Amino acid sequence: MVHIAFAGGGTGGHIYPGLAVASYLQKQGDYRIFWIGSHTGMDKAIVSEAGFEFFGIPSGKLRRYVSLQNLADVFKVGAGFFAARNILKREKPALLFSKGGFVSVPPCAAAAALGIPVYTHESDFSPGLATKLNSRFAHTIFTAYQDTAAFFPPSCQARIILSGNPVRAEFRAADPALGRAFLKVGADERLLLVLGGSQGAREINELVWKSLPELTKHYVVVHQTGPAQALDTQPTERYRPYPYIRGELPHVIAAAELVLGRSGAGTVWECATLGRPMVLIPLHGSGTRGDQVENARFFEKAGAAKVLLGEAPETGIGPDALIQQVASLAGDLETRSAMAAAAWRIGAVDGAKTIAETLMKHPHKGTGSHAL
Repeated sequence: MVHIAFAGGGTGGHIYPGLAVASYLQKQGDYRIFWIGSHTGMDKAIVSEAGFEFFGIPSGKLRRYVSLQNLADVFKVGAGFFAARNILKREKPALLFSKGGFVSVPPCAAAAALGIPVYTHESDFSPGLATKLNSRFAHTIFTAYQDTAAFFPPSCQARIILSGNPVRAEFRAADPALGRAFLKVGADERLLLVLGGSQGAREINELVWKSLPELTKHYVVVHQTGPAQALDTQPTERYRPYPYIRGELPHVIAAAELVLGRSGAGTVWECATLGRPMVLIPLHGSGTRGDQVENARFFEKAGAAKVLLGEAPETGIGPDALIQQVASLAGDLETRSAMAAAAWRIGAVDGAKTIAETLMKHPHKGTGSHAL
């Protein structure tokens, strides 16, 4: 049996793509996969629910700005390194695959110190700080976008492989009829799906609520609000709020005529895999590194999405802009069809397959007792 370590977490965007790779690997042969993530937060629940072993380590945040918390987190990162090192020495994986997030840095450093090959993947258009740090240890760096390679130094270029983003197999097998059955809507109802992430997005929620009278003229609005905002409004025949849509989400996306949401890597690639036209309102402004704007602009340039942004980073989108964009697309089948085709072209790249098959080809050289 081949042992492979996975690392990453902090958000679903750093976990679900890794699970897609892990699941693909398990279908190909005799692999034991275990995950190293934060001992706090959502990491353990998501990974364990997917059926994989989980080991928690201390996790500190790597901040780009001055903060007193940086000092405390230095010790957490150090503790995470030694905890990860102990796990890796004991479990003896043939390699480690990192899906990113701050918690992935100590395991990557520990693996490199033990001579365990490190593979890492960047989901966003430009690499985050964790990926930049992990790339120093990496045997191979996977990217979702071809242009992402330009953000890495010359010393990394020979180690970069364009893979696309891994998307769970459930999305490639999604059935719109099952989505409509879950929502209890007829086959003739047109659906607008609103996604603000697993925790919701206050800006998008309030924008949708202000726009509902006009949006529901065209669509039944299916709205994932996030658990914290689930009670802020009530369902109607034309408006269906849900705190969080879990296993049914692939089918619901497949049933939607149009998807409105943020532009985190997971959201845009899952929608692209299902060929859904998108209206994107990226998270931007102070406190972000602009990755969602970059993701959104890529999909816009490819013809798969329309992007709504304020004139300045601090400026939000008003209801009129959203209403006008949704109404325009609702009445333009030709544009929606072209956007769907563009999304399909992007989503056709099977990132999980590309990454898993690359990991399977790695010749193990002496670290641990398990050979690929």
